[in-house]
Amino acid sequence: MFMANTESKTPGPGKLPPRYVQFQKRYPELFKAFDALGAATAEAGPLDGKTRALAKLGIAIGGQMEGAVHSHTRRAVEAGCSPEEIRHVVLLATTTLGFPSMIKCLSWVDDVLTAPGKP
Repeated sequence: MFMANTESKTPGPGKLPPRYVQFQKRYPELFKAFDALGAATAEAGPLDGKTRALAKLGIAIGGQMEGAVHSHTRRAVEAGCSPEEIRHVVLLATTTLGFPSMIKCLSWVDDVLTAPGKP
């Protein structure tokens, strides 16, 4: 079996929702496997970190998953994406998801981007 030779990209406990941290503590081996799968998928193709971050954000937007949109917005910022690039990903959802869904996701992105200390 292929195992990516990368470190975990999971943010530290201060940035994770309490339910997620609880899952990590309750099921450490399952979480370790999940984390390794995430690392392996990240290294399975040619996309650079910034492109992967924007793609993962787009997937979260398409799935209409608020927590994932928050998380992947933070990760996109950490990968070097500008607020304009991040918001552009949201705008691209307009014709696929519809205007109301895009606006909802834009509000989730702005939750992160306009938080104190953010760009």
